[in-house]
Amino acid sequence: MKIKEIIVVEGKSDTIVIQNAVNADTIETNGSEISDETIEQIRLAQEKRGVIVFTDPDYPGERIRKIISNKIPGCKHAFLPKKEAMARNKKGIGVEHASKDSIREALRHVKEEYIEETEKISWNDLVTAGLIGGQQAKARREKLGKSLKIGYMNGKQLHKRLMMFQITERQFADAMKEILQEEQER
Repeated sequence: MKIKEIIVVEGKSDTIVIQNAVNADTIETNGSEISDETIEQIRLAQEKRGVIVFTDPDYPGERIRKIISNKIPGCKHAFLPKKEAMARNKKGIGVEHASKDSIREALRHVKEEYIEETEKISWNDLVTAGLIGGQQAKARREKLGKSLKIGYMNGKQLHKRLMMFQITERQFADAMKEILQEEQER
């Protein structure tokens, strides 16, 4: 599998795992304190070939993703479910722990950021669906993020990502139907 865009990862271990799974070039941020020089590299990469941000499904990874999105609009994003990024000994989480198949799957379902975001799913829709507030909200957001391939996030981030990736009412409704069906079968 050849990837045209340049993949932004956090470190060398991520680069090695990505390059073992697919044919791709990477830029490493070397942690969540992204230098101005690295931001410029990413900006140039976005102009020339496009960029896929593929960071760890944890707080520092989300912080890097947010910094890049704010400074370089229009990037694409790949997400790994936490379960697929867990170290074998359960003592770490990151892209470097994912299988080749998980990496390829995440890259097959890349989401594109839309610069002109329009709200298709409102905050009230999220509350009504039980994704914000309530005992099952966190579990439902986790399942929704996995189903829509947009990663796990809190309620505020969910609302932003639904707009950022222009998730349609139909996609949202289908995913929620699946989640509610699964809950009833238990």
